[in-house]
Amino acid sequence: MKPSAILFDLDGVLIDSLDAWWYSLNGALNLFNIESIERDEFVEKYWGHDLYDNLERAKLPREIGIICSNLYTKHIDKIKLYPDVKETLEKLENYKKAIVTNTPRDCTREILKEFDIARYFDTIVAGGDVSRGKPDPEIIFKACNELNVDPRATLLVGDTESDVKAGKAAGCTVIGVGIEADVTIKKISELLDILD
Repeated sequence: MKPSAILFDLDGVLIDSLDAWWYSLNGALNLFNIESIERDEFVEKYWGHDLYDNLERAKLPREIGIICSNLYTKHIDKIKLYPDVKETLEKLENYKKAIVTNTPRDCTREILKEFDIARYFDTIVAGGDVSRGKPDPEIIFKACNELNVDPRATLLVGDTESDVKAGKAAGCTVIGVGIEADVTIKKISELLDILD
């Protein structure tokens, strides 16, 4: 497999940020005197989807999302870079690469700075850069346009159903990290084994 570019989701693929988002959302809910949600409910209903789409579906104020995003960077100590991420990205230096994430741009920028991984990517398309987040494919089309590549010649590496749906809708080959997709891998370093 020799793609024109590789697009990476951020949360759940390059970093483990689930607890940071869960704490942040509960902190925002509590400021609005709304009961906290359990971790399992967070994973089931919120994880992998656009934050503002989630709030709209739950009929919660949009301001919760703004507060949640602000709190998120305060929980950066709960975020971990997955093993082998830097080494894998270094070995992919001959590929065009982008991050496509529903995470807001300011939060994404903080994470990339914290873990010193921004230098590995040619472009970043984050939450707020498009009108609809994943599972809508707009974020993928925007990244491919910025990289000047055809989505059909592109790999999308993701870990959620939203990633798979967005990738398939855009025509990408989808590499699922721990989720069924065109190709499924368990960890990011296995990506090297499937590339020519």
